[in-house]
Amino acid sequence: MVNNSEPPDFEDGLVVCRKAHYAHPFGIFYGENPLEFSFPLILLEISIVIVITRILRYILKPLKQPRIVCHLLGGIIIGPSALGQNKKFASHVFPQTTIFVMKNIGIIGFMYFLFLSGVKMDLTQIRRAGKKQWYIAVIGVLVPIIVSLTIALILRKSLDKELAKGSSVWGISSALAITAFPVLYTIIKELNLLSSDLGRLALSMAIISDVIGINGVVAFEAAKQEEGKGIAALWYMISLVVVTASIVGGLHHAMVWIVRTTPEGKPVDQIYIVAILVGVLAVGFVSDMCGLAIANGPLWLGLAVPDGPPLGATLVEKTETFIMEVLMPFAFTYVGLITDVHSMSGKWSHLEPVFFIAFAAYLSKLVSTLVVTRFFNMPLRDGIALSLISSLRGEVEILLFMHWMDLKMITTPYFTMMVLLTTAVTAVFTPLISVVYDPTRPYMVNKRRNIQHNPPNTELHIVACIHNEQNVAGFINLLESSNPTLNSPFSVYVLRLIELVGRASPLFLDHENQDQGFEHTSYNPIHNAFNLFQESKGELIKILPFTSISPKRSMYQDICELALLKKASLIILPFQKEMGVQSINVQVLSHAPCSVAVLVDRGNSHSHLTYCIRNACHNFCVLFLGGSDAREALAYADRMAGNAEVSLSVIRFLSLNGEGDDEMEKKLDDGLVTWFWVKNEGNDKVVYREVVVKNGEETIAAIEGMERGKYDMWIVGRKNGINPVLLEGLTDKSENNELGVIGDYVASMEIGHNGDNSVLAVQQQVLRGQDRRNSTSLLGRFSWCTGGGGGKWLM
Repeated sequence: MVNNSEPPDFEDGLVVCRKAHYAHPFGIFYGENPLEFSFPLILLEISIVIVITRILRYILKPLKQPRIVCHLLGGIIIGPSALGQNKKFASHVFPQTTIFVMKNIGIIGFMYFLFLSGVKMDLTQIRRAGKKQWYIAVIGVLVPIIVSLTIALILRKSLDKELAKGSSVWGISSALAITAFPVLYTIIKELNLLSSDLGRLALSMAIISDVIGINGVVAFEAAKQEEGKGIAALWYMISLVVVTASIVGGLHHAMVWIVRTTPEGKPVDQIYIVAILVGVLAVGFVSDMCGLAIANGPLWLGLAVPDGPPLGATLVEKTETFIMEVLMPFAFTYVGLITDVHSMSGKWSHLEPVFFIAFAAYLSKLVSTLVVTRFFNMPLRDGIALSLISSLRGEVEILLFMHWMDLKMITTPYFTMMVLLTTAVTAVFTPLISVVYDPTRPYMVNKRRNIQHNPPNTELHIVACIHNEQNVAGFINLLESSNPTLNSPFSVYVLRLIELVGRASPLFLDHENQDQGFEHTSYNPIHNAFNLFQESKGELIKILPFTSISPKRSMYQDICELALLKKASLIILPFQKEMGVQSINVQVLSHAPCSVAVLVDRGNSHSHLTYCIRNACHNFCVLFLGGSDAREALAYADRMAGNAEVSLSVIRFLSLNGEGDDEMEKKLDDGLVTWFWVKNEGNDKVVYREVVVKNGEETIAAIEGMERGKYDMWIVGRKNGINPVLLEGLTDKSENNELGVIGDYVASMEIGHNGDNSVLAVQQQVLRGQDRRNSTSLLGRFSWCTGGGGGKWLM
């Protein structure tokens, strides 16, 4: 409603009168419609978008669809392409006045999204990038630009007037050619490929591509400025230099100062976080005022923030959920409201040239990237996967399309087509990546890497995974008890695991060959403790320190990769009830290229560790229920039995009358037990006995009947090959899958002095592509000792 003392002037254009929306209703009990009030309306709108998006994510999750596809589809559904076709829905739920609000809050969401992406980016990767990354990135950008420019020039007469301009042609070509880091990072993270070789390569390539892309955008903006007024391009470049220098020369040093003044291990002061977040809006304002494009400033400010802890990590932890789950839905709602599939009707003759330019750019990017990967002798499947990853589209491209709309470069039909192409490309390529590339495939080895088959008198390679200082004492105690000797020394690869926060690219540090400065150096309490242990053991143990900084979801890949490269026979994992740690253990158990042991450390303190090492008082018990895991546990215990200060009891459980026995597994068990029997028959500190049971209850009763407090640690096989009769009635009671049924039981029961019995659950290496039973040659290895007998054994 217009309420002026003078009539409106219609000479300059059309004046539209709309009913004003008040902010809040008195309530529906007064007969008021809440949809006629602005605040409840905006709450309803954003709730609808979030609900629709969540439903789509649930439906499309089995199809491996990323978040961006679900968000775009959710926006399109509520827009004029679907639900918006209903006039009542459009006028009541998403009236025209909504678009203004959605656009401005959505742009703020894009600003903070790009700011966080900048915070997570590590530009030092450009310096560390090898020839492969540079060639793939540069050729993967230049070839699509050349191809799309060539086709655009050929079809230039068919393009609309604005699109036919040189600046527009360049802008479209460069936008279609780039590989945007913010887009790749989010999708690679969803696919759980961050710690994979391909994921690391793609992120390095994307950072190089982004640097090229930023220069392309700067050239596009300068050309557009020059079209309006020649001197404007000069002022644009001056503004660019001033703003960039202010961020790099001023704000970056201020943030470095914040990091230096923050005490180690302490959070960054809240006032600094608030100031930086307000600074994002201020930098966006300055960028928009100078014509630099509103999203560029926040991205550059994010790049100025030191990534990782404490500042980068704190910013990401405090803001990422709110930005991604609250602000970004506004952005995709706006995109959906201005995407109108029906506007493309009858416009194909105008849209066709742009479609062919885009199609040629996407195809040439796929092909050129694949050709370069073949030049560097990458496996074909990896090359195809990398080509698909480099072609993914997302938030950055959508923001560029919106910018083109603001510049009157494209209209709604063109915008709709580009949004649909972006959605289609990402929706098709993302699941194909999962089909083509399996990050666990390299771990599928057929060569035996376990303790049982480790040749005698050879070095044993072990990967010890440490989450925190509380894990150190138990691991050192276990290694001490494992009896390293001059004939069979240990090489222990101590891998410190740190969750990736505040940066995008995972890091894997070899501290023996570390050539880059980093806050997580080898000079930390964990590695120092192991170095002191190495000094105390002399030539018997060699400690090699490593650090992995990666997301917990993909941390298992670094563990398995290290075990594969170092030809380890055993990975030792700490047991913790924290959900993230448990998922890491389960993933390692599923994909490890060697045997795995999960240690439940019940040592009360570091003083307990020191006492045990000095006094060498260890009483261990092996619960042998049969199967490959039990055989591996017995082989490990046999190493411990060589330690003069270790007392070992082996309790073998057998089913009554052999019920449920697997013939092959039984033969393998008998062969190993006989070998162990003959080898240790003269050892007074080794005791063996057998227990016959009918079901799982009797198995548990036999364990509970053992002398309370006698054993410092239980050693058990995890689960593979166990006679099901021995566990009958127990499988539903297991809570910790990584320990197995019996391991979980003995870890949870109070059966020692203050319940401080440790547990070691062992899983033998699973040979990929082979039946576990194809190991009959094992019998031959022990055939020489099957005739032995006698000795100090309890039967």
